[in-house]
Amino acid sequence: MELYRGPLDVKEIFGRWLDEEEGSNYGAYIPFVGTIRAEGGIEALSFDIYEPILRQWFDAWQAKAAERGAKVKMAHSIGDVPVHTSSYISAVFSPRRRVALELIDEFVEDFKANAPIWKYDVIDGRRIYAEDRSTPMDGAGLLADAKVGVKSEE
Repeated sequence: MELYRGPLDVKEIFGRWLDEEEGSNYGAYIPFVGTIRAEGGIEALSFDIYEPILRQWFDAWQAKAAERGAKVKMAHSIGDVPVHTSSYISAVFSPRRRVALELIDEFVEDFKANAPIWKYDVIDGRRIYAEDRSTPMDGAGLLADAKVGVKSEE
């Protein structure tokens, strides 16, 4: 898992990943690249990441992929990423095409649903929380659960 400030250099990252796996004997390499779209008047998206939980999530995916003889890699941006540039790249390296196709789909969908990443629209230079495109986390926030740390009498 790699984290970078600002937009990703997709060619450099994926090229390096290909070089790293050159002698691995994998038969399928499938990348996924996420690019910031120009919509809703945004000039960029901005990202905050809770790295310890993201690391746990990614390590669990490494174990899932290894069970199928594959490997997953991922890079994501922190901070501002202008439209038409990339904030996310992932790839699956696998001995088998079908495994790679299935894993990249599962990995990207799970990332979208469960990674601890908060998104902000950048409009006129201001960050505006994009609640509809951020990952909700149980217990996140100061007042999310007033019972945290309180023992139940039951």
